[in-house]
Amino acid sequence: MTRKTQTKGSCVFCGRKMTRSGLAKHLASCPQRQAAIQAANEGPGAAQRLYHLQVQDAWSGDFWLHLEMNGLATLADLDHYLRAIWLECCGHLSQFSIGGWSGREIGKKRRADQVFKPGVVLTHIYDFGTSSETLIKAVDVREGKPLTRHPIYLMARNDIPQVECQVCGQPAAYLCRECMYEEGASGFLCEQHVADHPHEDYGEPIPLVNSPRLGMCGYDGPAEPPY
Repeated sequence: MTRKTQTKGSCVFCGRKMTRSGLAKHLASCPQRQAAIQAANEGPGAAQRLYHLQVQDAWSGDFWLHLEMNGLATLADLDHYLRAIWLECCGHLSQFSIGGWSGREIGKKRRADQVFKPGVVLTHIYDFGTSSETLIKAVDVREGKPLTRHPIYLMARNDIPQVECQVCGQPAAYLCRECMYEEGASGFLCEQHVADHPHEDYGEPIPLVNSPRLGMCGYDGPAEPPY
């Protein structure tokens, strides 16, 4: 069996490109990150616990984030961040739990320093109809001053996965939702074959965006960090 190629992304501090697991280790010792931490610690404000969170799409694992979350920030802050960077389409309900759909729900008023303990993996579910599920775990924690005034800081993110046009096999740039839902095809189309694509019952083909919610419900991006 051919092993699936893991998506890569870049460290925001030094630009080094690695896999999700590689960046989990790299960020702990990245010299440029250590310099940023030192500069923050010399500035104003109070020190606190800061959690390195590894966040990934529960289904494919192609989409992932490495975040640093303020220990005093709440799960409501994390929910807002995930909606902004990955998920928001129609104002759906969401929840955090330990153990997925049938697990124990964790209230959004809980702080990061009350939730993230060794071995704990949170599941975030957005939209209880066409659901997007995200797995979140703390891979490290440090004592110090935050790198940003916001509750969450983006340290790394996957590059958009490369997919092939269903017609010619060239790199795709669009998704036809009708092909995906009604025809059982991938729905991915290149610039050439999107021009005269016949399907429109689900609307025109949409540009690919770096989000696990691509093609679901009314989501069409853009999937950009909120800060």
